[in-house]
Amino acid sequence: MIASHLPERFRESIERWILEGIPPGRFLEAVLANDLKESFARADDVSVVELPGLVSWLYNHAPMNCWGSREIMDSWREMKRTS
Repeated sequence: MIASHLPERFRESIERWILEGIPPGRFLEAVLANDLKESFARADDVSVVELPGLVSWLYNHAPMNCWGSREIMDSWREMKRTS
């Protein structure tokens, strides 16, 4: 399901989030919440470089109702819990 051009270290976490609503680590949660400030604050040196590609992948491939704000994430998590 997860495209090969998504950085390997993010694939499992993103896949679990999309398929099961299992929250990823704090960096990815900030990215999924569309919180630029927190994304950079929580990123390591490699993640900073990979951030544009990660956001591009989410924008182009992830379900639009699974990311974009904390409220959207809360709804996605609840939907996955009840399905």
